[in-house]
Amino acid sequence: MAGSGTNVVSRSSKESAGGIGRLTRGRRGRAARTIRQGELRTAALFIAPALALYALFMLIPFANSIYFSLTNWNGATALKEFVGLDNYIAMFRDPTLYLALRNNVVWIVLGTAAPVVLGLMLALVLWTVPRGALFFRTVFFLPFILPIVVVGLVWGWIYHPLFGVLNRVLATVGLESLGRGWLGDASTALVATLVAAIWGAFGFVTVLLYTALQNVNTDMVDAAKVDGATWFERARFVVIPAIAPVLTLVTAITLIGGFAVIDFILIMTGGGPGNASTVLGYYAYENGFELNRLGYGSALSMFITVLSLVAAVAFVKFRERER
Repeated sequence: MAGSGTNVVSRSSKESAGGIGRLTRGRRGRAARTIRQGELRTAALFIAPALALYALFMLIPFANSIYFSLTNWNGATALKEFVGLDNYIAMFRDPTLYLALRNNVVWIVLGTAAPVVLGLMLALVLWTVPRGALFFRTVFFLPFILPIVVVGLVWGWIYHPLFGVLNRVLATVGLESLGRGWLGDASTALVATLVAAIWGAFGFVTVLLYTALQNVNTDMVDAAKVDGATWFERARFVVIPAIAPVLTLVTAITLIGGFAVIDFILIMTGGGPGNASTVLGYYAYENGFELNRLGYGSALSMFITVLSLVAAVAFVKFRERER
């Protein structure tokens, strides 16, 4: 009987201890959930203003652009005539669209390749020979932080047919016959404007890649050097793969920016002469805000958005496959 009573007491004690444990675990669980809920509310409180601004300045205008592209609206009156896909049909029948698209391809290829290649080479040189790197980084980055209007005006004076530096230099070295009105010649206007854009962008690429190079494992570079690898081989097989994620990001940003270029064309050529330097972004702007064809301009903007997304995704997939 005594043993039986002891067992009963023991079982009761275990059940009581188990109940207390479950109660304690339940309280801890509720406390943890309360803490998590509080953290989520705090995070939502900090994120909400940013999301509201993003919706206000990005999502709502984007949705409006989709709607406007389905209307025949001039941007000034309250009347918005719904025309369905008429703007898109007219867009693909517009010969200027294909001219602007061709110019955009030239801009994207040269305007992406030149800053990235030039910026990568300069970053590698500054990383390899650090003496004076701060000074040269500042000099290279300066064009990027200058207002685009200033850059456009400076290059406009460089290209001036009578007083421009470029024509004077050509005359000085005996190549006066090559001088011309660079921005007024249909054969050179696009490339001349593109050179100004490259000058304004390569410093941005240089600084970002130089920063990425600071995280490269120099032991691997030294080991490759000991093994007899040349500077070019070390850069190609050791250094560049190490900064591939940043290089991909910089290239993608430059690539997408090439689809939406407006500023340099607007400041330097106005799309001319004729439509020789018209690109998609400028053509959309011209239709929407200069010709008061906001519906058609919005359709062009949607076309540019789709092209940008397709190009960016294709480039990133290509880079991932290359790795």
